[in-house]
Amino acid sequence: MQLPKIHSITKKMLVALVGGFLLLFLLFHMTANLFILRHDDGAWYSAFCHFMGTNWVVKLFEVVLLGVLALHILLTLWLALTNRLARPVRYKQRQRSETHTTSKLMMWTGILIFAFLVMHFCQFYFVKIGWVKGEYMVEVEKLQTDEVNTVQQFSMQQGMSPEDFVSSLEGQLAMYADQMPAEEYESMVQNIANLRGAVPVAGLLSDAVAKGHLSENRKWVRHLDYDQRQMLKKTVPDCGVEPDFYYMSRQLFHNALMVILYLIAFVALFMHLTHAFPSVFQSLGLNNYKYNNFIEICGKIYTWVITLGFAAVPILVYIGL
Repeated sequence: MQLPKIHSITKKMLVALVGGFLLLFLLFHMTANLFILRHDDGAWYSAFCHFMGTNWVVKLFEVVLLGVLALHILLTLWLALTNRLARPVRYKQRQRSETHTTSKLMMWTGILIFAFLVMHFCQFYFVKIGWVKGEYMVEVEKLQTDEVNTVQQFSMQQGMSPEDFVSSLEGQLAMYADQMPAEEYESMVQNIANLRGAVPVAGLLSDAVAKGHLSENRKWVRHLDYDQRQMLKKTVPDCGVEPDFYYMSRQLFHNALMVILYLIAFVALFMHLTHAFPSVFQSLGLNNYKYNNFIEICGKIYTWVITLGFAAVPILVYIGL
């Protein structure tokens, strides 16, 4: 098997550079996840997700991040494979090595983390891009068109549902159709047709109020299902309906099995980072006997902060905090 020939040191430096980028992203992602623990009905976390999902700079960064993640996986596999091909015959007797256990398990912890990422993407990122169904939310302001407000206001005043209110207008128009000038009649038909188109949205808002599906600041309609999302995208194309990651996260972490799977992944991440952090400095030639101890201490602090920060969310949500 022939692989492109690039010096092993070069490949290690590429892996280190990509790994360093991912180390920074993990710190950012962990910090954002802690917003889930705020008891503000998702105000902070939803605002963060909304910004991340609508800002074009963030969207560009998202593509870069996915590319870097894929590059990291390919480079590490490439490095492992070329190292193995360089010594096709194994030692007859396994030699003792002073290499740290986490270093020996890097490939296996990496595979476990990759499997976790596939599951994690199915639960969140693939919902965002529409490949998987989830729970959704939309800003109330984006739904309050003139037609929707009219249907809501008059249906409430008359104690009728939005559907019944518009049906009553259609009935009244039919009764007086012969007595109206043609131009006025056509105008009324168009106005009622516009109100008819607003009925599903007005009904959704009324149900949200009745079921308590508005956020505490009444900015968002929450707990929308996939069918409601499709209806809104068709009826109000510019409403910007988006996944309700706060609600989805809290629902997910009420499942004991999911909490266990996430914690297993975080243990694998801990073992992976234990070796990865100092390896970045070593591969880039930034280590030195004068400050190796400092790098090691920073690595341990970083690894524990990242792991405990990630693990805190599923544990605390599961126990009801």
